[in-house]
Amino acid sequence: MTDFTLHGKTALVTGAAYGIGFAIAEALAEAGAKIAFNCRSQRHLDEALAAYAAKGIEARGYICDVTDEEAVRGMVASIAEEIGAVDILVNNAGIIRRVPMHEMSAEEFREVVDIDLTAPFIVSKAVIPAMIAKGGGKIINVCSMMSELGRETVSAYASAKGGLKMLTRNIASEYGRYNIRCNGIGPGYIATPQTAPLRERQADGSRHPFDSFIVAKTPAARWGAPDDLKGPAVFLASAASDFVNGHILYVDGGILAYIGRQPE
Repeated sequence: MTDFTLHGKTALVTGAAYGIGFAIAEALAEAGAKIAFNCRSQRHLDEALAAYAAKGIEARGYICDVTDEEAVRGMVASIAEEIGAVDILVNNAGIIRRVPMHEMSAEEFREVVDIDLTAPFIVSKAVIPAMIAKGGGKIINVCSMMSELGRETVSAYASAKGGLKMLTRNIASEYGRYNIRCNGIGPGYIATPQTAPLRERQADGSRHPFDSFIVAKTPAARWGAPDDLKGPAVFLASAASDFVNGHILYVDGGILAYIGRQPE
């Protein structure tokens, strides 16, 4: 079966220096795609290139702020010239600020929305013309369970990820006739450096309260791993998903389907 092959395809994965983005880029490379990614600093770029090389992956890295429209246009042009026009875009770059809403400044709110929502708009806009010219492409937006749920201290993040869900559906609606498929991946709680503080052991050796909460709320009874996102990413990037459009694939161990365990 060849539906899952990505040979001959160029994939741009934003913010893929580590964590979820790195795992997705690795999976796309294993399926045959040529990988491009961006970072905002030379140090992170160098570290990421070394990590890709250690995995045997030839990845091309670019320093680019994905909230800067002109810089993004330049990066996309360089990728087209040096590797090939982008066939697969994964909008992965994102941040979170865990601050109670009444304590969060408008500037902090805008920063999260700018990176988590406006940047996917900017990067998608930059690659769509070439996808139209080539006869199609795949766009994958890394959404979140917070595209569906609210929680304390994540007002900006939930607002941005909810907006990203609707941007995904709108790209699917507007560009489906050009054979461009836009879908989202909604990770659950994934064990990455970003979530490490929520999994730290307490001074007495017990689990962090939030760690215990998530494990109890997840039917799989564990945090996800970045590798859990590899298969879904390859599926949405490949011909296997050619009639899937505007869908958010939640990879959450079942949290969104589960009301929770009855207290004993």
